[in-house]
Amino acid sequence: MPSPDPGTGGRLLTATLARHRAALAAAALLFAAHEVGEALVPVTIGLVVDHAVDGGSTGDILRWLVVLAAAFVLLSLTYRFGARAAIRAAQHGGHRLRLRLTDRILDPAGGVTDRWHPGELVSIASSDADRVGRFLGTVAGGFSAACAVAFAAVVVLRISWPLGLLVLAGAPILLAVTHRVSRRFETRSGAEQQAAARTAALATDLVTGLRVLRGIGAAGAASDGYRRDSARSRDASIAAARTSASVRGLAALFNGCYLAAIALVGGRLALAGTISVGSVISALGLAQFLIGPLTGLTSLSVARARALASAKRIAAVLAAPPAVTVGTGTPDPAGAGELRIEGLCTGPLAGLDLTVPAGRLTGVVTDRPADIHAVLACLSRQAEPAAGRILLDGVDLATLDPARRAATLVVSDEPTLFAGTVAANVAAAAAGPEAVAAAMTASTVDEVLDALPDGADTEVGERGYALSGGQRQRVALARALATEAPVLVLRDPTSAVDSVTEAAIARGLAELRRGRTTLVFTTSPVLLAACDRTVPLAAARPEAVAP
Repeated sequence: MPSPDPGTGGRLLTATLARHRAALAAAALLFAAHEVGEALVPVTIGLVVDHAVDGGSTGDILRWLVVLAAAFVLLSLTYRFGARAAIRAAQHGGHRLRLRLTDRILDPAGGVTDRWHPGELVSIASSDADRVGRFLGTVAGGFSAACAVAFAAVVVLRISWPLGLLVLAGAPILLAVTHRVSRRFETRSGAEQQAAARTAALATDLVTGLRVLRGIGAAGAASDGYRRDSARSRDASIAAARTSASVRGLAALFNGCYLAAIALVGGRLALAGTISVGSVISALGLAQFLIGPLTGLTSLSVARARALASAKRIAAVLAAPPAVTVGTGTPDPAGAGELRIEGLCTGPLAGLDLTVPAGRLTGVVTDRPADIHAVLACLSRQAEPAAGRILLDGVDLATLDPARRAATLVVSDEPTLFAGTVAANVAAAAAGPEAVAAAMTASTVDEVLDALPDGADTEVGERGYALSGGQRQRVALARALATEAPVLVLRDPTSAVDSVTEAAIARGLAELRRGRTTLVFTTSPVLLAACDRTVPLAAARPEAVAP
């Protein structure tokens, strides 16, 4: 995995905060009003006590009790609406990051799926995006906590200069110490997320290949490997939790010492008669009140460390360099569908030349899977060739708009299905209901439906693993045929079926694709016999040509 620029995470975090500044400002102001209301409670109680001790009138006491009640009403309303604004910003922030990640992952330019495992991308787009989103709400709370500390300091200054100065001098020192301690947590948090992503990726692989693992008797070895990765993820999480607990514990210790000092100074001033009994109660109440805001400020530092670690991972995906260029041109609408490969150099291929005539079924034979993979990667624009080009009706594929190109040229590589029914998979990109029916017949999926409990409405399961390999392959072939693409490229579409079914598919494929360009990479004699033209891929390799 690429190592991201450490600054990109911070910039992403700042940009996310700036985008949601309106909602965050509203939440921060409402939370600040809530904190002020909380700070007013001990001050008001102190004033009530002073009036009672000094023999104040009942009316004065009642007026201050009304003020106390109003403070509680303020507490309720401001927190309710402030929480709504903060949660809205957090949810929208995380959602926007997920959308940006999804757009980048699905970008036709590519460059992401070959650098990160799908399990890692799922982890980044879910837990990391959510963590950054939650940080937005934490920022609003941190601002209100700072306002609360400032307000409490002003009040205590009015009560007594020594107490006010202690609050003003101690708070910055406390924040600086806890911020320095929390830096270590950023590294631990990043390691935790990295280990969790690796474990999620391995779990995805195991679930996907469980049937194969059982078939070859390797389920035990795979389980042992997952246990080791899971144990490493657990250890990373425990290490992060220990660091977090240490940070929070030290913060609580610092807060306790800080408040004890305030209480000590206030008690000595009261004994000396410098401040009243009510002022002592107000000061002690404010000292207890300050535990919440100060804890919020120290938690903000920890939350930022966690969010920054996640933001770095998100920024790395968003900044991943593209694998291919994205064109804006359109295919020739009057083109017949000729596909021509000129001097293609990619992977194991060096200078490949191949022409696929328009309207013909062409079979390409090779016993080198790496060659097929290299050609298909360039045909589907998942990889940029080192040299050479691929022309569709004389137009370079690299210059075509991805959506227009995909509507003209369809590449069906692996028989991967999606969760849903058989009918939904076949109709995913179909030209119409008639195309679906014709494709099911040509690929013999209609025979598969007779053996399924709910016919076309049978759920295929995740990645189609509720079906057998041959059934899955036929459904994937039907999905490709149903597109009625002018140019269709297939890879081993009958490798998992029996010979009788293979012959039926060969006849159906030739009939359905008559008059349209079709390129089939296969070693099946039955399929090759149905082709209009057969080309050994080795003959197209320069090193295979005799001098």
